[in-house]
Amino acid sequence: MRSSSMTGGYARHATIHAMDDLLVCHLGRVEYREATELQERLRERRRRDAIGDVLLLLEHPPVYTRGRRTREGELPMGAAWYAAQGIDVVDTPRGGRVTYHGPGQLVGYAIMRTDDVVEHVRSMERAIVTALAEHGVASHARIDDGPDFTGAWAGERKIASIGVHVSHGVTAHGFAVNVDNDLQPFEWVVPCGLQAQMTSVCRELREAPNLPCFRKRMAYAFTQEHGRRQRLVALERLLAHAPSIA
Repeated sequence: MRSSSMTGGYARHATIHAMDDLLVCHLGRVEYREATELQERLRERRRRDAIGDVLLLLEHPPVYTRGRRTREGELPMGAAWYAAQGIDVVDTPRGGRVTYHGPGQLVGYAIMRTDDVVEHVRSMERAIVTALAEHGVASHARIDDGPDFTGAWAGERKIASIGVHVSHGVTAHGFAVNVDNDLQPFEWVVPCGLQAQMTSVCRELREAPNLPCFRKRMAYAFTQEHGRRQRLVALERLLAHAPSIA
């Protein structure tokens, strides 16, 4: 079911984007399949320059997603067992392998033009590390360790995952940062093809973090990383049919 916050409460704007704007849309909690469909609708609009670059920030109900590089054995319990735990299993076109999404985890989907997918991923890592540092958590990227280690790490513990998909020069999917989510579901799979321990902002700080506060920091860090100006926008504006280029 669609979250009541999906259409937002932001003021309407005369135009949907300017060249220096990064459109940021807060969606609340959204089913994974619904979010995937939404990304494709927005990606098509971005291809036609009906909208500018977009960052969607949201949470998902419990779900395991299988990326393009997922291997047999990464979901050892079987779909029926996971369903009994209340966790859906969904295949996805993004890069990467199996990961878990759930309430309390901040997910960011970037619908952006790019001609360098590696730099697109690296920029996500830098923005995540910056936002975590501002929230009191030291983390780092592991660029030299290979694609399975993409994301952000607090020591040897993985705190954020990244998986993207590019079509016709426009990205979709993005990152997930463990803020205050249940980490046990990670123990029931082989997350990102690794045996690494997962962690969260809550576990690192040993206190309940403020998810809305971290969400704002993440949006700001992401925007700054791209040298852009953040502009909050309601989903209904992103999906509007009327021409709206500044």
